[in-house]
Amino acid sequence: MSGINKAVIPAAGFGTRFLPATKSQPKEMLPIVDKPTIQYVVEEAVEAGITDILMIIGKGKRAIEEHFDRNMELEYQLEENNQFEVLEEIRSITNLADIHFIWQRELHGLGDAIRYAYHHVNNEPFAILLGDTLIESKYGSVTRQLIEVFNKYKGSVVALEEVEMEVVSRYGIIGGLKLADNVFKVSDFIEKPSIEESPSNLAIASRYVFTPEIFDYLKRVRPGKNNEIQLTDAMHLMLKDHDMYGLRFDGMRYDIGNKLDFLKTNVIYGSKREDLGADFMAWLKRFVDNH
Repeated sequence: MSGINKAVIPAAGFGTRFLPATKSQPKEMLPIVDKPTIQYVVEEAVEAGITDILMIIGKGKRAIEEHFDRNMELEYQLEENNQFEVLEEIRSITNLADIHFIWQRELHGLGDAIRYAYHHVNNEPFAILLGDTLIESKYGSVTRQLIEVFNKYKGSVVALEEVEMEVVSRYGIIGGLKLADNVFKVSDFIEKPSIEESPSNLAIASRYVFTPEIFDYLKRVRPGKNNEIQLTDAMHLMLKDHDMYGLRFDGMRYDIGNKLDFLKTNVIYGSKREDLGADFMAWLKRFVDNH
């Protein structure tokens, strides 16, 4: 479909908004019903045709590596107990893609994390999926949709979400010209603008497809607040030399790094489960009626 078979998933942050739960486990391993958040992200990448994934991890993230590796003792126990359906599911996790890991030595922002992927990307276009964010779309993998836009316009593309103007200061926002249904040619990237200076209400939404030139601009970006390298700053520089695009996806984004969204996401995903949904919704209705 694309010629793009590599993805980078940054997952090195401390997850301080979820302390104490994240004191000894990564926020990306927090479950949505019974599956770690980051597994959903990997599955989205695989649905897009990605076969090679590099995860950028940091201190306390060993659980992510172990989740995507085989556990022979567990597999043996499941086999001995004739739990073959669960065994097949557990083994399938290891075979989702070729998954590699690299450590971000110091946490200096998303842009710095992406710089660690330079050698692995090997001068090829690649996708980025943030490891603590899920996106659902009725058209399937948003990463696949981005790749389709990349193939058509031959330029880097970011996922876009419409947000209320009152909250644009929380996001990276684009200005741009609409080219087709939900596709924009970007004219500007602004990180966390005020309502007055915001060029639109289209927020960058945790999924990207880049040409390898992005690394040239990440090298040029100077550290900003908290000594962090911002990916948006590199995108702003890159835009001066290269056409870039945005896709306003049709769907929902769930920020698992946010406690309220984490709870909402579990309710939404749980309600859709064939094995749990009906009973869960019946209980939830009774709970709401009683409160």
